[in-house]
Amino acid sequence: MSAETADRVAVSGSRPNTPPQTSWFEFLLDDSLLENHLQKRSPDPSPVQLVIQFLEQASKPSVNEQNQVQPPADNRRNRTLKLLALKVSAHLKWDLDTLEKGLSIPVLNMLLNELLCVSKVPPGVKHVDLDLSTLPPTTAMAVLIYNRWAIRTIVLNSFPEKPTKLGPHQMNMLNLVQQEKESTENILQVLKEQSEDSIMVLEAALGIKKDFYIHTLRTLDLLAAEPPTTNGETECSTAGLKISADELHCQVHYNLGAIFFQQGCSDPASYEKARQHFFKTKELLLKLDSKALHCCLDEKRLAGYWNACRVLTGASDPSDAQLTAYGLINNFIKNKNYQALIETFINDNVTLSLPNYFRQSILREFVHKVQQGDRTLEEVCHKLCMCNAVREALEGQVVSVYFQQLLLKPNKCKMDFLLEVCRRALGTEHIGTSKRKIAALLKAVCQSIEEMSLVFMVSSHKLFMELLPDEERKTLVEQMKKRSASTNFSAKPLPSFYDIPASASVNIGQLEHQLILSLDCRRIRQILIELHGMAERPFWRINSKWEVPQDYINVILGIKDNLTRDLVYILMAKGLHCITIKDFAHARQLFSACLELVTEFSPKLRQVMLNEILLLEVHAHETGLGCNRERPPPDLVSRVRGYLEMRIHDIPLRQLVGEECVAFMLNWRENEYLTLQVPQSLVMNNPYIKLGQQLAATCKELPGPKESRRTAKDLWEVVVQICSVSNQYKRASDGRVSLIKQRDSTLGILHRSKFVTFIKKLREPLVLTTLISLFVRLHSIVRDDIVNEVTAEHLSIWPSTLPNMQSIDVEAVAVTMKELVTYALSLNPNNHSWLITQADIYFVTNQYSAALHFYLQAGAVCSDYFSKAVPPDVYTDQVLKRMIKCCSLLNCHTQVAVLCQFLREVDYMTAFKALQEQNSHDAMDSFYDYIWDITILEYLTYIHHKRGENEKRQIAIKAIGQTELNASNPEEVLQFAAQKRKKKFLQAMAKLYF
Repeated sequence: MSAETADRVAVSGSRPNTPPQTSWFEFLLDDSLLENHLQKRSPDPSPVQLVIQFLEQASKPSVNEQNQVQPPADNRRNRTLKLLALKVSAHLKWDLDTLEKGLSIPVLNMLLNELLCVSKVPPGVKHVDLDLSTLPPTTAMAVLIYNRWAIRTIVLNSFPEKPTKLGPHQMNMLNLVQQEKESTENILQVLKEQSEDSIMVLEAALGIKKDFYIHTLRTLDLLAAEPPTTNGETECSTAGLKISADELHCQVHYNLGAIFFQQGCSDPASYEKARQHFFKTKELLLKLDSKALHCCLDEKRLAGYWNACRVLTGASDPSDAQLTAYGLINNFIKNKNYQALIETFINDNVTLSLPNYFRQSILREFVHKVQQGDRTLEEVCHKLCMCNAVREALEGQVVSVYFQQLLLKPNKCKMDFLLEVCRRALGTEHIGTSKRKIAALLKAVCQSIEEMSLVFMVSSHKLFMELLPDEERKTLVEQMKKRSASTNFSAKPLPSFYDIPASASVNIGQLEHQLILSLDCRRIRQILIELHGMAERPFWRINSKWEVPQDYINVILGIKDNLTRDLVYILMAKGLHCITIKDFAHARQLFSACLELVTEFSPKLRQVMLNEILLLEVHAHETGLGCNRERPPPDLVSRVRGYLEMRIHDIPLRQLVGEECVAFMLNWRENEYLTLQVPQSLVMNNPYIKLGQQLAATCKELPGPKESRRTAKDLWEVVVQICSVSNQYKRASDGRVSLIKQRDSTLGILHRSKFVTFIKKLREPLVLTTLISLFVRLHSIVRDDIVNEVTAEHLSIWPSTLPNMQSIDVEAVAVTMKELVTYALSLNPNNHSWLITQADIYFVTNQYSAALHFYLQAGAVCSDYFSKAVPPDVYTDQVLKRMIKCCSLLNCHTQVAVLCQFLREVDYMTAFKALQEQNSHDAMDSFYDYIWDITILEYLTYIHHKRGENEKRQIAIKAIGQTELNASNPEEVLQFAAQKRKKKFLQAMAKLYF
């Protein structure tokens, strides 16, 4: 038996037996089979697939004896197949949502034309000329279904959509895809030409007050019977499914509203018509019963349409008690009540109810007005920009390019307003998180502005003084003065723990309540003494939230004296809780008291407490670091080294302490120490120390002239094992082996989730860059797509192949890579290498707008927001080509042409092809000012002349006529002209995609 056969047998052995799929021709042989098939819970093939199969077979061309292709024959077989397709659609109750999702436009067009045919719609007569009120019920309904579909299709295809991308194995389908595309375009062209007729048909239907009837499986069966039966049952009676007039009118109003809204771009008066139809839709929806058979609307989309119409027409809804936030903002803008608008934005920084993209769109609208010459709105722009910056800071996002540009020209008024917005943004919910984020924003502002008077103004403000400790403020100001200072954060020594008198107290319940709430070590001891005087039981159990690490449980519970045991347990549990909520001051007091207590009777617990205090100091230093990069005190580094070198036996050790110490040493580049001086026994027993040692060894070699592949290979093998999966098999009774499931391999030193948690404790850029590089290489190997590879630094140090690629969890590698890059950028959003990697990740996953955002961000951070030239090692030809492809797939063809000039050798072929495109979603001729290549400009004039676009041709000619682009100019002048246009173009792109 071959390996392939064995795999097939193994897989089939693990599956339950499933009945074979019913073939389309079986429905021709058995009249009752279709109805029975459709009644199944999950029929296979599905109803929509059946429609496709029936119509595909019915429309197949035939070949005559002379081998000539003939149209499909009009025979009984083909007529039956078409009828079967209609019966399936009737089973779906002619739900256009379902049919549109499953059927292409050509197939649905064929189906509905067949419906018109069997419903006896008079051939050769325009639908607009038919009197629907005099037609048989099912005939009138067929006309309405067709025209509703026509309107819906026009609306749906007015939205831009991403082109279908064919893989290499699909290239043989290119012909079929091209044929279907041409057929779709032809049908759309006809539907658009007849759109006014379709609108009139639907408007006429609104005047019919009687109920409508739609074909069912029964009426379609009757159509296949003798003519007398057919005429009597389906045309002149109510044999079909009854659809109430209100249901149909509701659906028609919605469709008309959508088409009029779409026409509003060219005819603003259409927005009022759309509003009226949507208002009627809302009225009818309230009136209709929830069990309506035919009226299925997307109510969220309807609400969106309704809000948009009210904004565009300025009308108010009498049924609304008050306007929505969007309506209020629109009214403020319309009435030029800019103060109220700004106030709304400030209040929203607390409620966070408006989406960020909406706030940014409002700002862009005002910026555009200023760019058009309305300088009176500059102050409004600045204030909105600062409001948005505070919102972005609160959400942990990178502040926009507008805000960065605003800080280039700061003044007292701007700083006063920013401080006021920050003050008011501190709502009651999540106050601690908000304070930290606002503090980080204000520190970043101080570091961005150069005028010392403004730095002093911000740093001496009451809000700033509340948010940051005095030491941190002083350090910041001194840094701005370019002077260094050191701050001593050492904690004050506690008085002796046992100098506390005990006193009588009240009942046990009250004492237990006080014990749970208290963080005062003396008071905790006093309460426990009183409790033990009243009852002998373990009081460390009274609060289920008190937890100590499992490693220490046995040692603590082994303490013989009950009072001492309770006291040690509770002090440690409370201290650990304080660390969790970053209350390090109380944690120090609790741990110091516990250390003083255990020193007298247990050397083992004394060492445990010293380890926990070390972990506390590491946490406190790393958490309080913020934006500062000052090295930790030598004493703390020495204590961390001491822990890693510790050789005391029988001491319970928490892996977390080793993990934090390793992360701490990596973050402070103690690579030499981790590589050479950590005891081998500790490396073997603690996976985090082993991982840290290999990371340190790899990073230590990277800055040198030669990159070491040996140390990198050791790290590579460890990470590959972490990302591996093991297959679990089961042997059946007949001896066959089948795969049950895949799970994370037990060969790795860490589980992947723990590995990711450890990574997120690292902050050192070189360590993060090394890990990003490793995962990018691993991702490229398992993805095996040379054209769409993610890039990163130091890729050459990693192996280029994997011996057992099938064992790698591909999804886990991709997810970890994305998490790692996102985390790295949260620490430093200005690292251009990480930004390029993030952009590549979006690029290879077909998220082109997001990819462009990060490509532009990478250029912005290393060129002072494009005020200088972007370094060529950042915008390489590969990056530029990917930016070009992003713009092309977003249908921004003029941007493509401009970017083609940025390449080392101008790509005229791509630029010319892009300029030939007429369906461009960018500003087209407004980008001509950024073109400096005369050949491209000359081609533009030729294209516009050929199309008869004289106005655009004149813009191109004007661009050519600029003196600085004259070919006779010195090379320096031409280079200066090119650089100037590059900067302006990239700044314009940043405003579009940031």
